[in-house]
Amino acid sequence: MNNNPTKYLILGASAAGINAAKVLRKLDPKGSIIVVSKDDKIYSRCMLHHVISEHRTVDGINFVDIDFMEKNNITWKKYESVQNIDTDKKIVKLEKEDISYDKLLIATGASAFIPPIKNIKEGKHIYPLRNIEDVIDIKEKIKTSKKVAVIGAGLIGIDVLTSLLDMGNIEVSLIYPNEFILDRQLDKYSAKVYEDKFIELGAKLYPSRPVNQIILDEIQNVKGIELGDKTVVECDMIIVSTGVKPNTEFVANTKIEDNRGIVINDKCETTVKDVYAAGDVVGKNAIWPLAVKQGIVAAYNMVGVEKILDDEFTFKNSMNFVGIPTISLGIAIPPDDTYEVITRCDKEGYKKFVIKDNVITGFIAQGDISYTGPITYLIKHKIQIPNLKERVFDIGYADFFSMKENGEFEYNINI
Repeated sequence: MNNNPTKYLILGASAAGINAAKVLRKLDPKGSIIVVSKDDKIYSRCMLHHVISEHRTVDGINFVDIDFMEKNNITWKKYESVQNIDTDKKIVKLEKEDISYDKLLIATGASAFIPPIKNIKEGKHIYPLRNIEDVIDIKEKIKTSKKVAVIGAGLIGIDVLTSLLDMGNIEVSLIYPNEFILDRQLDKYSAKVYEDKFIELGAKLYPSRPVNQIILDEIQNVKGIELGDKTVVECDMIIVSTGVKPNTEFVANTKIEDNRGIVINDKCETTVKDVYAAGDVVGKNAIWPLAVKQGIVAAYNMVGVEKILDDEFTFKNSMNFVGIPTISLGIAIPPDDTYEVITRCDKEGYKKFVIKDNVITGFIAQGDISYTGPITYLIKHKIQIPNLKERVFDIGYADFFSMKENGEFEYNINI
């Protein structure tokens, strides 16, 4: 019988990796845990834009205690990148050393995707926003910048836009090929509420505009952006937020399946025994709560306690830009005419239901978001509700409880 402690190796020190490490230590107090990362800091990438506007410091976006590794008896190998994995010998080759493992978690995240736009790689003062180094570069340039253009209107792009608007002394342009902002999370109406507010605050928006090329001067400094309709947007700095690509290069010659992200099952297992993956590296919905959930699920299964990832789709996209909160659940925009859409817009805000066969499949609430608790439950469990269309705006927590004969309340779906 082997009484040696299990050797857990985690590649990556962000949401998925750190939460996995935390759970591993809780479940296996004697196990050996090694975390490998390129960075020497543990921080929330989705808070990087706050460092630009100086609402947070670099230390202020750390999401664990400064002594987290020591307190949990975890070995942290900083400034290291993965070269390859030998899954037969269970060895990971790093730049400086090889490390063996019993259980491996790949949580290497994703890198910024830079689109193939003419001059985008050659130009100076063009930045993604993915790590601390990017923030440092942006903050240095922004001291002398007058006009900044943001390419891309997803969550990161809008985060950057609002941070730049908060600074107040910069002309900001937002360029995006889509009809409206946040088109994966919102519909046209809820997006326009934000768009109108951004314009009111001074932003210049260029929707439905692909980028032809970046205009440079003779020493490669950015001077502007030429759009598909030949419009030129003047700028001296560009922040690119056009999505991410999973960091999977090191699995290329292994049996670990990679299909625009490492393929996992509902236990976060890959196609190779004892190798797990979690977070942005799996190429699914790249949001923080899902990365955390996957890291936790992976950790349980790594120690042999079965846990299933059973609610991926219900992770809500919640946002609060310029003081307007919004929550989007499920299918915000119906894919075909077999779905019904019911909306209401009043002084409290905007609500939209997407319904199919008396089941709520999607929901948007903007302004008043207090209604989302019971709706989240209904979407998650695909609960069919008779006469749903007639009562959809009246569903509340009372529908989930009933009273016993002795006067006590019990949980019960009363619909």
